[in-house]
Amino acid sequence: MAARRRSAGPDRFEFLQNLVTEFQDTDSEEAKEQVLANLANFAYDPGNLEALRTLQVLEMFLDALTEDNENFVEFGIGGLCNMSMEPESRDLILQSDGALSLVTGCLSSRRDETVLSAITTLMNLSTPASRQDTTHPAVVQCMLRLSLSQNPRLRNLASVFLQDFCTQEQVAGAQGDRAGPSQSALGIPLPETAYKEGNAAQEH
Repeated sequence: MAARRRSAGPDRFEFLQNLVTEFQDTDSEEAKEQVLANLANFAYDPGNLEALRTLQVLEMFLDALTEDNENFVEFGIGGLCNMSMEPESRDLILQSDGALSLVTGCLSSRRDETVLSAITTLMNLSTPASRQDTTHPAVVQCMLRLSLSQNPRLRNLASVFLQDFCTQEQVAGAQGDRAGPSQSALGIPLPETAYKEGNAAQEH
């Protein structure tokens, strides 16, 4: 912990604080996007996490997931993905009301990077206590559909989620309940890349 505090010393803390202040004060959506992107990148360094928690950046990332601006969502889930790798931040996310719903909602994004970050975040948030929520039947159904994606990164990551975080019974149940490719899994729409894959398979 001492090394972590040293790496996020007073100068770094002040810099991060200035970023947060800029985000709060600016009326420019483009400027807000840039700040969110920077904060998401800083969240990748464990040495910054204590400062980011103190500055309530985690809450900023969660709020970004409620925006219509797809850049906000992408950078917000990217930041959460980075922060959730650390146990203390992971627990704070799990304790935040509605956080898991916001994360799973990102699975329906049209942006592959957003979906990839959402899947990884769910992996990071999976604990014995939270597993029933992170592997909710709707999530498992969505992962099954993503495992058919034309994007190999999505396909592979979804397959890893199914294999490492879900039981065989969960997967079998989701396969039995899975709707047709034009329908959604309990409110989580099938991403466009998987639609194309599913439709192509039907044509053959």
